[in-house]
Amino acid sequence: MTDKVYKLIEVVGSSTANIEDAIQSAIARASKSVRQMRWFEVVETRGSIENTRVTHWQVTLKIGFTLED
Repeated sequence: MTDKVYKLIEVVGSSTANIEDAIQSAIARASKSVRQMRWFEVVETRGSIENTRVTHWQVTLKIGFTLED
């Protein structure tokens, strides 16, 4: 069978450095229990502010992966 079926999960990554690190953190952690990840979509970005500076990033991702046969 050549047709694929995919599933989406939603995860939240965080970082004190930047958005990219928050994304990488979420994907790295998800990869420990989810196989066949194929794509991601950033659906929300949040952050914390202290003394007029961004101190923490949170990024919500939808990750798509292939369901196994």
